[in-house]
Amino acid sequence: MLEYNKKTNLLEEESYHYEVQDVKEPQLYRDIYPYSEIPKVVFNHRRVPMGMPENIWITDTTFRDGQQSRSPYTADQIVDIYKMLSRLGGDKGIIRQTEFFVYSPKDREALSRCLDLGLKFPEITTWIRANENDFQLVKDVGIKETGILVSCSDYHIFNKLKMTRRQAMDHYLGIVRQTIEHGLRPRCHFEDITRADYYGFVVPFATALMEMSKQSGVPIKIRACDTLGYGVPYSEVALPRSVPGIIYGLINYAHVPSECIEWHGHNDFYKGVANASTAWLYGSSAVNCSLFGIGERTGNVPLEAMAVEYASLRGTCDGMDLTVITELADYYQHVIGYDIPPMTPFVGRDFNVTRAGIHADGLLKDEEIYNIFDTAHILNRPANVAVSNVSGLAGIAFWINNYFKLSGDSRVDKKSEVVRRIKDWADAEYENGRQTVISDDELLALISEYAPELLSH
Repeated sequence: MLEYNKKTNLLEEESYHYEVQDVKEPQLYRDIYPYSEIPKVVFNHRRVPMGMPENIWITDTTFRDGQQSRSPYTADQIVDIYKMLSRLGGDKGIIRQTEFFVYSPKDREALSRCLDLGLKFPEITTWIRANENDFQLVKDVGIKETGILVSCSDYHIFNKLKMTRRQAMDHYLGIVRQTIEHGLRPRCHFEDITRADYYGFVVPFATALMEMSKQSGVPIKIRACDTLGYGVPYSEVALPRSVPGIIYGLINYAHVPSECIEWHGHNDFYKGVANASTAWLYGSSAVNCSLFGIGERTGNVPLEAMAVEYASLRGTCDGMDLTVITELADYYQHVIGYDIPPMTPFVGRDFNVTRAGIHADGLLKDEEIYNIFDTAHILNRPANVAVSNVSGLAGIAFWINNYFKLSGDSRVDKKSEVVRRIKDWADAEYENGRQTVISDDELLALISEYAPELLSH
């Protein structure tokens, strides 16, 4: 049979209809995941075409997955962060949704207060257990969409749930049906998809969900959860680890619309951002993130990274205010008390700070030589230097000009007297065994002694 594909505008063979394969023994992919060794990346040389959707966006799990690995936020903190997420995502809703827990009084208070703000984006959704009380709880607070856990690997189906694949699929479909009957949009979290039998369970289950969506008229989303960070972005990799293959198959074999696909990755193998970008490129409209990557184990995909990645792939910020990223980092450090690792891209204390004197000399002559982009304009984070035993005269001069915002003829040259005297003092410090960088307070004290006129700036 031939059919006309409206996506490609071509005649194609009618796609095969996959049925669930109800095996007696779990498929644990021991050749790929031996457990006593590093997981293997297997190639099958099958090329998957790119197909980025017309619209892509970010969804947030800061208040759900992001709270599972740290002390819970207070209600005030959740409200503050939610407002900043709205400003960061802009009027077009590039940060489209954020999900909340609803179990504690504090969670429900925060959710209610955020709803009362009346902000269009990000839309508030929830994550619940599949029982009557949770359904009613979500309905009572006025939420339209909720996430539901539907684990899809045999590790979970056989070893945790103690079910067969058919039993698990029937159980999940019953839960999704209940969700729709309660007037909610279901978002199905395909947990552990990168260890699942793709054609034996994932595609048949996704196909059944799309049939239910068609019959009910309710969109059903699928969140592809790379629970242990096993996904890889490389071309021609075999399933179940291939991110391009996972997204392509959901679209072309299970007929899931791009706008109903969401990638949820973890960073266990340092591939969180690369996998999320790949999911966008191959057809997923949404990538699910948490602020600063805070989440289970090594964390989730950092939201701030994908905001920058969006601008890189689209060539525009589309109304996002990336300076809010710096505000959020300051809030986490100074209000919440969370220590962001200093070298973290875009938000760490040292991400655009140089220590080497030769680099500082380059910054002094032309900031663009050693800075990734105009961080002062884009993130409200000017490039800076840390003064130490390797900073040289150029590093000290750059610090003075940057700290006091000196420009034009008022800029301090690396040959100036104040720079030379600070350099002599610093050299003496390190000759006497000092190991730490020189603090801003120490530099200001020296400037008050050697060049007090600068303090007027």
